[in-house]
This record gives sequence, structure tokens and C-alpha cells, in this order.
Amino acid sequence: MILADWVETRDAIHQYARIIGKIRGFYMPKAKHWWHITLTVNAHGLTTTPFPVSGRTLEMQLDLISHQLSIFSNTGWNCGIPLKGNSAAGMRQQITQLLATQGIDLDEQLLSAFEDESILAYDADTADDFHRALSWIDVVFRTFKGGLRQETSPVQLFPHHLDIAMNWFSGRLVPGVDPADEDTADEQMNFGFVSGDASIDEAYFYVTAYPIPENWSGLALSQGAYWHTEGWVGAILPYARLLKANDPQAMLLEFLQQLQGHGAALMK
Repeated sequence: MILADWVETRDAIHQYARIIGKIRGFYMPKAKHWWHITLTVNAHGLTTTPFPVSGRTLEMQLDLISHQLSIFSNTGWNCGIPLKGNSAAGMRQQITQLLATQGIDLDEQLLSAFEDESILAYDADTADDFHRALSWIDVVFRTFKGGLRQETSPVQLFPHHLDIAMNWFSGRLVPGVDPADEDTADEQMNFGFVSGDASIDEAYFYVTAYPIPENWSGLALSQGAYWHTEGWVGAILPYARLLKANDPQAMLLEFLQQLQGHGAALMK
């Protein structure tokens, strides 16, 4: 997953995910740590899960198998918008118009950021590959989550960075931080996967800790993992390293479990 090899399709998926995430975040009841804006991996791609709108329930699905954005209502109404040959502005307009036929008028400012009319490149085979990777990662993260006794977040995808991630919480508050500030008051670790970004141009798994404990990056990492320290500090396991492993799931679980144990011990 060298980003340059599929960045255009990735960016198209990213734009579409941001659009439906924006809609979900507006209508879904607020959840701590912004969990109300996230998407969930399912058998067809990425879903908003059901959310309430104007006395009914909608669900939007970024279908990476049939390659359309599907909208479902508990009234039985549904529709699909092609992902290929579309633009961010075109997707916004079609969603707005289709919902209006059902008596649902989106706030004019809700999707105002999506004005680019440039056609987004979208390759179906590449999207299929990405979905298979996300589905596998989702299962491994859920397996890891199931072994943790303390509070954890859902395994979820954040549209703004297109990373699938979950949080572990120590149960302690950060000293000196207002307990009412839900974004910064909880001591925690973040475990995630991103397809590549401005800091690292290849797909990678990451583990970060907040606040960064003393000696956090002192742990010796194995199996091709390393510490990233430019701009942000976290442990990195390149996705390409898993492709060479005899047992990729065991390697990823070992990476996640090792860092979680390390971080939890330092936080004590």
C-alpha cells in the first residue's frame, strides 16, 4: 500500500466518507470524544449506522462492493449514487436533492465545504482492495479490544483522517486538566491504522499515548516496527511488514498488546 500507487482512489473515498460523516455528526446524538461523527466498517464498506432525522431513521453506506453511496430509510425508501465519475460537489448536490424528495432538508451550511466540482478518480478494483484491508484490520482490532478489561472506544473510522482506530482508557484523569474537558481530561492510548499521510507516505499502524508518559519511546520494538518522533510521537508498524509475515494477525496483535502493556505500566 504505497500511497502514490492508489492515492486518487483513496482521496475519492476520503471525500465521500467526510460527506456522510458530516451528515451523521449533525444528526446523531452527541457522544464523547467525537464518536458521533465516525463511521463503521461493515460487509459492504463503511456505514454511518442508523441515525435519526425528522422523525425517521436513515443510514448511509459507502458501498465499496457495488461502488455507490447507498441511503436507506426505515420507511422502506432507498437510493444509490455512483461513486465513479462523481465529484464532491456533485455528491453533495445529489444527496441534498434526494433527501429533499423525502421531506428532509439539510442545513445549507452543513455540506458547504464540499464545493469542488472536479471529477474524483475512482478505481473499483483498488476500492475492493482497500475494503478487504479495512475488514481484516477491523476484525483484528476487535480481537485486541476484546482482551482489554478497562473502558475502550468502539473500533471506528474517523472521516477527517480516514483512519480506523480505537482508544483504551486507564480510568484516570490527567492531572491539572479540567475534568469537564472531555477531549483532554482522560488518560488514554490510541491504536489505529492509516493508509498514508503527510508524515508517512505508506500505510501504517500506530500507537500513541496521552499524555506522553516518561520513557514512552524507550521500549525496544521488533519485527520492523519503529518509533516516530517528528511532529508527533508514536510506535509505527508498516503495513508492508505484515505482508511478509507468516502470521500477520499474530504479528499485529503482538504489536498492539506489547505497546498497550508498556503504556499502561508507565501510566501507573
